Amino acid sequence: MVNIGLFAAYMTDSFIPATPSRADYLDNGPREMTWLSAEAPIALFETWLATAGESEPNDPNAMSLATVDAGGMPDVRIVLLKGLSADGFVFYTNGKSAKGQQLSDTGRAALCFHWKSCKRQVRVRGRVTPVSAATSDAYFAQRARGSRIGAWASDQSQPAASRDAMVDDVEAIEARFADADVPRPAHWHGWCVAPEAIEFWQDGAFRLHDRILFTRTDEGGWTKNRLYP
Repeated sequence: MVNIGLFAAYMTDSFIPATPSRADYLDNGPREMTWLSAEAPIALFETWLATAGESEPNDPNAMSLATVDAGGMPDVRIVLLKGLSADGFVFYTNGKSAKGQQLSDTGRAALCFHWKSCKRQVRVRGRVTPVSAATSDAYFAQRARGSRIGAWASDQSQPAASRDAMVDDVEAIEARFADADVPRPAHWHGWCVAPEAIEFWQDGAFRLHDRILFTRTDEGGWTKNRLYP
């Protein structure tokens, strides 16, 4: 059980920002509200992503990827969105990594985009399937040569003896492909999260946030509901 007194003292002495004051809330200016009438979640996401691209300091396509291991323990890490269509949200990774194994075992994942500059968040939940080999090949070919070398050299999620050992692995792969193009390793490919639910969240004063949840219907359309913040 947490000692509330000690917890409060820790909060006071830490670098955690204070709760916003009334002046802080009222000093943020008007909020954009027209999005609340949107009926197409993928199109709305594209609009929000484009807006974030104008204001986020870097990586507006960064997203938290949540998975669950065989024991039911959740994992979460940041990856980059690299494709978006009516089919879903696409990212790429090493299929032999911890997340790759978890994706293969469960076939499910959740995503979260948080754009601090816009005070917006989008959450996605759905089933996950590998993208086609042709799609993975096409994306891999666009990557910088060093990144392609790294995909071969990294035994992702496995223990490494040292940084020097990792550098040695990279140099060995560089030598292997010294006079050739670097093909995609079979274990490195894309995954597509087909959304079953997409929730849009926008910050509001005094925690009166706007939360709109789109849920996929059996017919392939969407239902739309407002949620309490």
